[in-house]
Amino acid sequence: MLKSIKEEKQYNDALARVYELMQTDINEGSVASDELEVLSILIKEYELVYHLLPSPSPLEAIKFRLDQMEMSEKELGDILGYRSRKSEILSGKRKLSLAMIRKLNEILHIPAEVLIQAY
Repeated sequence: MLKSIKEEKQYNDALARVYELMQTDINEGSVASDELEVLSILIKEYELVYHLLPSPSPLEAIKFRLDQMEMSEKELGDILGYRSRKSEILSGKRKLSLAMIRKLNEILHIPAEVLIQAY
């Protein structure tokens, strides 16, 4: 019987069991499939409380998204409207303006919560 995960040992045991289940050929609707689904939910809930990942800095997020979308830094300059300021922003010498944050959110789909963080 599955129980909620309340401590690190239970969490590690659940991860190990999920790994075991993932190594098998599971049929949809089977007991193993249900176990995998429930364990995944329990693990996710535990991680939300005890293993929260920090948000990336705005500069890390911009660089990651450019790489992910296979865009160049020149294209970032076009998005921001200031080609010369692009390098100042990426180096951290200049902060993002509200207008820049709005454009980055709209075009690169970077959450505004990430872009407005201090860096």
